[in-house]
Amino acid sequence: MIHIYGKPQCPFCVSAKQLCETEGFDYTYYQLDEDFTRDELMGIFPNARTFPQIHDDGTIIGGFDDFGRYVENEYH
Repeated sequence: MIHIYGKPQCPFCVSAKQLCETEGFDYTYYQLDEDFTRDELMGIFPNARTFPQIHDDGTIIGGFDDFGRYVENEYH
């Protein structure tokens, strides 16, 4: 399952969710300050600098561009 950590008004977060829906992936979306804090995010993604941050059942993928490459390499 894909896990997306995003924030409000983030176009790349919306794009990550849309990519999951287009590809038919099961995913969970977590929103900053509702589902996690920045400190919690840094515990999961120590090098995070952008939103969204994404992992696939423990495999850290990174941001949206990284996710696009991951989908292309792993699923196509």
